[in-house]
Amino acid sequence: MKLILLAAAALIAAPAMAQDAAQQAAPATSAGSSPGGYGPTGSALSGPVQPGATVVFRQAPSPDQAYPAPAPLAKYPPCKRGQTDHCMQRGGH
Repeated sequence: MKLILLAAAALIAAPAMAQDAAQQAAPATSAGSSPGGYGPTGSALSGPVQPGATVVFRQAPSPDQAYPAPAPLAKYPPCKRGQTDHCMQRGGH
């Protein structure tokens, strides 16, 4: 029984190992860019990249550009018990 389970697990894992090996065998080329913060410019919904197609990488925007801070409010009321957002702490410091 254990042998059957082991064989079934090996058959299930074999396609995943073959897929990983194929991805490692075909290295991605970039136009002299340094690693980190880069990704393909196309949409992930457009499907896989066709063989022979030129892949263009662009730098990801900085966190300040990707997630800008909200505009400040004109007035901040004093905080009530348990409130921590959009208010000022009492005490005047």
